[in-house]
Amino acid sequence: MTKPDLIRQVAQNNDLSIAAATSIVDSLLGSITESLKSGVDVSIHGFGAFKSIGKPARTGRNPSTGQAIQLPAKTVVKFTPAKALKDTVNA
Repeated sequence: MTKPDLIRQVAQNNDLSIAAATSIVDSLLGSITESLKSGVDVSIHGFGAFKSIGKPARTGRNPSTGQAIQLPAKTVVKFTPAKALKDTVNA
């Protein structure tokens, strides 16, 4: 499912215009993004949890030359699905 598919689904399920559904979806995704950017974890009951995790700088290898390169520290997002979501998908 793509973002436009999700917007159409939200609009159809809630008798909304595409513009209104787009605003809702963009607002939801923006809120999740801003929370993670500021270091706040996001937990949605029955769906899952998003966490931002810091990864330290490390030395890696260029796969084509084998030369050592320095990889900078970065923040990554981890999603952990809730048990209810896992059970629904596996049913």
